Order: sequence, then C-alpha cells, then structure tokens
Amino acid sequence: MKWNSVCITRHFLLLVIVGLMLSCTPKKTSSVNTVDTNRLAKFDSLVWADEFNGIGAIDTTKWFHQTQIPKHGEWWGGIIQHYTNRTDNSYVKDSHLYLVAKKETFEDQGWTKQYTSARLNSKFAFTYGRIAIRAKLPSGIGTWPAIWMLNKNIAEKGAYWYNQGFGTTAWPDCGEIDIVEHWGDKQDQISSALHNGSSYGDYVKNVGKRKIEGASTTFHLYEFEWSKDEMIFSIDGIEHYRYHPADKNPKTWPYDSDYYLILNVAIKPNIDPAFVESPMVVDYVRIYQ
Repeated sequence: MKWNSVCITRHFLLLVIVGLMLSCTPKKTSSVNTVDTNRLAKFDSLVWADEFNGIGAIDTTKWFHQTQIPKHGEWWGGIIQHYTNRTDNSYVKDSHLYLVAKKETFEDQGWTKQYTSARLNSKFAFTYGRIAIRAKLPSGIGTWPAIWMLNKNIAEKGAYWYNQGFGTTAWPDCGEIDIVEHWGDKQDQISSALHNGSSYGDYVKNVGKRKIEGASTTFHLYEFEWSKDEMIFSIDGIEHYRYHPADKNPKTWPYDSDYYLILNVAIKPNIDPAFVESPMVVDYVRIYQ
C-alpha cells in the first residue's frame, strides 16, 4: 500500500500527540515513603560524630555515664537494672560500641539489683539537624533498648547537663524525642515517639511504628531529621513517622532549643528468666547540621 504525503503527515502528527500524552501521564508511586535525598542535603555538614575506633573504655570526652538512681531507688518506667560505668556494661571493640545488659547481682548506691546495663549521655547538644545511627539492637523478652534525646534543661539529677547547671524544667514539659525504641516481647517492631506536655508517658499519641527484619541480628540505619517545622524518622532510608503539629505551642513543640543524645538498654520486670546478657551494638553516631 502506498502512502501519500498527506497520510505521512497525519501519521507523524498522531505519533507526536501520543508521545505527548504518554509524557504527561503521572507515574505510579510506591506506598512507601522513601527519604528525599535533596531534602537531607540541607543538613550535610558533619558537626559531631563517634566512629568508636580503638578498644576498651568509651571516649569520655564525648560521653557521660549516667548512673545516679532517681528517688526511691527505681528508674522511671519501672525498669529494674542498675546502670554502671564499668567496661563490663559499655566498651568499644572492633570499631563498635557495645552496651551490654547482663544478669548479675550488683549493689550500688545502697540498692541491690539483679541486672546491670549502661546509659550514656552525649556531651554534645544541638538544635535542628540530622542524626544517623547504624545499630543492632539486643534481643530477649524484657529487654528495652532506646536511642533517644532529652532537652538539656531537664531537671533530672545525675544527668550530664543537669550537673552542668541546666536543669530547670520538669519532664515532660522539657520534651523528649524517641528516635528508636524496641521491646523484646515485640521483636523487630521499631517505635519512634514524641513526649511533651500534650502527649506523654503511657498515653503518648505522637508515635509511629514499623516492623523490620532482623533488628537484633542485622545492622540498620536509623535516621532522625529535625527542623523548625517538623521531625522525620526513618529506617534504612524509608520514612515511618513525621511530626508536624498544626498548632506549635510550648505543650506541643518544646523542640526549639538544645537536646542531647541518650543510648541505653533497660530491663523490664517481665524479663525472661533464662536471659543472661545481650548487647546493643552501635557502628557509628553522626550528627549533621
């Protein structure tokens, strides 16, 4: 069949129109919110880090062991361990930090407990930025590891910044940022939450969760981005929670001043009787602004 010039012209125009339609058709998007690398670029200057090089005790120029027990000999949340500054419970090895929860009888500050662990406060505090932490979490029913932040103004005796004279505000009005929490009786479920004057404790409503594979057997990258407008939590580059209250006031948004990082492993009363020990292993901590 022969095509004349009119047919050829019409065919060409049809191809152009179809091409334009295809280029304008929106692409399907995944239901998973991946982290926008362009957004992260606004916090690209490394301002503080620990790569945990060396061997033995932690770097005390960067970290403080919080060991002072609150009143009545019990830590908040009903947890039952002693936090110690011993290398049995916290040490550096093979370029990793180990925070080890152990079953052992230990007496401190006039109280005898059956479990020990460690709780570290960073000696660096900041407002707005991004934290990247690569870690592997402990396992066992009754274990409760956490990577989180408190305002350095918290009135908590024995905390590093309280000892420096900054303790002026009671919890929860000071604000708390839980980047990672994991409970051994909910293996592989990661929780992120914000505690403040409008939502706190057992009734916290500002919370996001995600199930991941191998939280206690594989290293995962936990990231937290904090700007003056919102907070974004992600695991391995996938966002699972965003906090952006419509009404920012002292109750909903006490997040406009310096916060410091806390790493700890707690033991709950429902600890498995067969539990012996389990570590949280941290590959690195990096803070960008």
